[in-house]
This record gives sequence, structure tokens and C-alpha cells, in this order.
Amino acid sequence: MRISYKPLWHTLIERGWTKNQLRLAAGLTTNMIANMGKDKGISMDTLVRICEALDCDITDVIMLVRDEPPTNGGKDNDRTEGTNS
Repeated sequence: MRISYKPLWHTLIERGWTKNQLRLAAGLTTNMIANMGKDKGISMDTLVRICEALDCDITDVIMLVRDEPPTNGGKDNDRTEGTNS
């Protein structure tokens, strides 16, 4: 699983905030904003500061996204079901 900040970007748009306004209100660094833009992890303390600045719940900031299951290179796609060899 990985973290996605898609809910945060939607929350900012809904409230008419810019990333820079969030950065200043929550005491974030530009690196933190950049890392969130790349869906990289940040500390729980930072998430709490974001929630406090926006007066919102954690689900308005992050969501967990399941990783895609690994594929086996398409080898199974060559098999035809229902045939007996």
C-alpha cells in the first residue's frame, strides 16, 4: 500500500487555498510540499499540523491506495481455457 495526497489537493481546491498558503499556515517546508506532490511519506506530526491548519479530518488529507498485484509477464495469457492438451 502507498499513501496518496489526492484528498488534500481536492480539499485545497474546495477551500480556495494554494499550496503556499497551506505551507505557511501549517509550518511546512517546500520540501514537504514537494514530497507530498510525489506521494512520498511525511510524519504523522506533519499530517496533524495540516489537519489543524485546514480544520479537517485525516481522510480529507490522505488515503491509502493498494499497490497493483504483480503480473507474471503475460505468460498465463497464452493459455486457452477449456482445452485439453
